[in-house]
Amino acid sequence: MKTIKGPAVFLAQFVDSKAPFNSLDGMCKWASDLGYKGIQIPTWERFLIDLDQAAESQTYCDDLKGKINSYGLEITELSTHLQGQLVAVHPAYDLMFDNFAPEQVKNNPKARTEWAVETVKKAATASRRLGLNVHATFSGALLWHTMHPWPQRPAGLVEMGFEELAKRWMPILNHFDKEGVDVCYEIHPGEDLHDGDTFERFLKATGNHKRVNILYDPSHFVLQQLDYIEYIDFYHEFIKSFHVKDSEFNPTGKKGAFGGYNDWGDRAGRYRSLGDGQIDFKTIFSKLTQYGCDVWAVMEWECCIKSPEQGAREGAKFIQDHIIEATEKTFDDFAGAEIDKSVLKKILGI
Repeated sequence: MKTIKGPAVFLAQFVDSKAPFNSLDGMCKWASDLGYKGIQIPTWERFLIDLDQAAESQTYCDDLKGKINSYGLEITELSTHLQGQLVAVHPAYDLMFDNFAPEQVKNNPKARTEWAVETVKKAATASRRLGLNVHATFSGALLWHTMHPWPQRPAGLVEMGFEELAKRWMPILNHFDKEGVDVCYEIHPGEDLHDGDTFERFLKATGNHKRVNILYDPSHFVLQQLDYIEYIDFYHEFIKSFHVKDSEFNPTGKKGAFGGYNDWGDRAGRYRSLGDGQIDFKTIFSKLTQYGCDVWAVMEWECCIKSPEQGAREGAKFIQDHIIEATEKTFDDFAGAEIDKSVLKKILGI
């Protein structure tokens, strides 16, 4: 068993034009003062990390890591959620996902994909230079628009979709393997990897690539009505990253899973601050500890009711209170003794 590391916080949702959320020093001091011990860094925020420099310069990475360490913090993972999303975009989403791309590749899906692939590769090298062995990202999606089979999906469409997704990711995965870093895909609605079955499809399509792993976030499974506890039993060997995010599902006679086109506050399934939703985090932390999952507990704040400031303040203590110090002994050790076969035979009556 392993003690989960934390508490940590994903900085993405807190970035702002106002201090302290507009500088690395400001965000580090803010996180440290709240009791966090780690930060997950979104690589699309250049003021937090210059990915080009990080991929090229060990000195830059040493300085960056030293600055963060000076606040009593560690980097848990780098994140390429937005860039990973752009590795695979269906044309129906081109216009909206262009918002995540730099100006020079907008309105050019082929160039955008190539840019995304190279950028995620840079994150692999940067991770290695920073002493990290796991990375957080999205898979992107070519099939999400066919999730409900109407109109009917032609035979072979899903298989071809996962073959193409794997084809786009294989060069990235091989580069991550070269750098000694695991790719942890956040299993998430809107991604082709959004549950257990789709993760297995992708894993198989990559030839069971050893760098294909999971960022476990139970909040998305509640909204899908998937058993997020049993998911750990099935996939614990792949869980190498962990977002601690709460959610709730309250269906009515008017709305169900995901809530259709409603705003977040009006949906049946919605994300909440830690402790305000329905997720059984005690069992989650117990399972992850029992299975020896070597992960950071990283708070991801998304809530349609509570302010991010309050969510962050409460989140550090919430995670700290749920971390289990893995035992190195069993409660009945007092009954232990050296093995004496003659005694064992007497106990068995043989």
